[in-house]
Amino acid sequence: MKMICAPEDQFSAPLNAGDLAVHLYGPVLGAGEVSIGATARHVIQRRKWKPAAHAWDFLSIALSIIAADTAVRRDLSPDGWTRQIELEIAVGDPDFWNSQRELLARQLQFLTTDIWTLTFRGGGILPVPPKKPNYLDQDCAVLLSGGLDSLIGTLDLCAEGKKPFAVSQVSTGDKQTQKYFASQIGGGLGRLQLNHNVKWSSENERSQRARSIIFFAYGVLAATAMLRYHAGKDVTLYVCENGFISINPPLTGSRLGSLSTRTTHPYYLTLLQELFDNAGLRVKLENPCQFLTKGEMIQQCADQPFLTRHAHTSTSCGRYARNGFMHCGRCLPCLIRRAAFHAAGMTDNTRYKYRDLSRDDSDHARYDDVRAAAMGVAALKAEGLNRWAGPALSATLLGDPAPYQGVVQRGMDELGAFLSASGVT
Repeated sequence: MKMICAPEDQFSAPLNAGDLAVHLYGPVLGAGEVSIGATARHVIQRRKWKPAAHAWDFLSIALSIIAADTAVRRDLSPDGWTRQIELEIAVGDPDFWNSQRELLARQLQFLTTDIWTLTFRGGGILPVPPKKPNYLDQDCAVLLSGGLDSLIGTLDLCAEGKKPFAVSQVSTGDKQTQKYFASQIGGGLGRLQLNHNVKWSSENERSQRARSIIFFAYGVLAATAMLRYHAGKDVTLYVCENGFISINPPLTGSRLGSLSTRTTHPYYLTLLQELFDNAGLRVKLENPCQFLTKGEMIQQCADQPFLTRHAHTSTSCGRYARNGFMHCGRCLPCLIRRAAFHAAGMTDNTRYKYRDLSRDDSDHARYDDVRAAAMGVAALKAEGLNRWAGPALSATLLGDPAPYQGVVQRGMDELGAFLSASGVT
């Protein structure tokens, strides 16, 4: 499927048969079309920011990718998963972005295992800079999702004396949590909350393996709006995620490839950094938690009083909204969360729909994610880390695999100890 991604004024001529219009930064133009990013442009302009031109282009690219990831269904592909997606995206600097097509396609293929073809044309959104810009006075930016890892990471940054600007991608059920965390940490953080506002009249694809790219695009916008950036200095964009879920090794053979998400995988971050460097964007990605498990992050958090009071209000569940804004307790993110509390010896006051995993039924011990976790723990014990993890810890992707092997082993140890204590294994 070919998708034409551009602002409203680019759709005066009819599209070719089979092409799909993606309206960037505005409402849907007609039936069968996709709209995304209706408010993002206006929010940035109202704040009188002056982001880098390539940061605006990267936002347009990220919005286009999210639109495709939402509108193109996997179940209609020949193998039921791998999609062939062709995007033509309107940007301000098409010559530069066309020179980066292969790098972008490589990033996206790693992230989603789909086959992506991208081309760029002119006519993209590049707002006129404000006459008197408001420059952010923070010294770095941090992605604050409302999750436990980003909460701990942000607490630690402030404890180190840093002054981060918080960037949030609004998701259902997390908006108020993100707002509260930002208002309380470090005496109150400057923040940006945006929703990509994708609108599509047909059934959405639910896998959403490319979703993290929009989070990074918001972060880059904020980073390049800082006074520090406009003074010619680098700005660090912190992405705080525990090293085990960052690698996210497939627990069983049925979870290879993008069936396990890769949104903060170090190889993906390396490819993103290469793109930013090529674009002249002085934004440096850093995951300070890359070699810590989630349990170690809890144990080592610099602000234990705050964490003890608020950890249970953070969100980890992959099905949070579908469970009435309550953690399910049995999906893989919930299992890793519960294992982390157990490993750290911290009381877990989170409300879980399926708390007692020892029950031998399809909702608890025999639930797919719980069984996969138990099988993964058993296979690792029987086969050893190198054989069990296989290509997930390859030197080709990671360079020296030793520190990554260590965090994966410790993460699986946490998971195994929790499953044993819960009566699953």
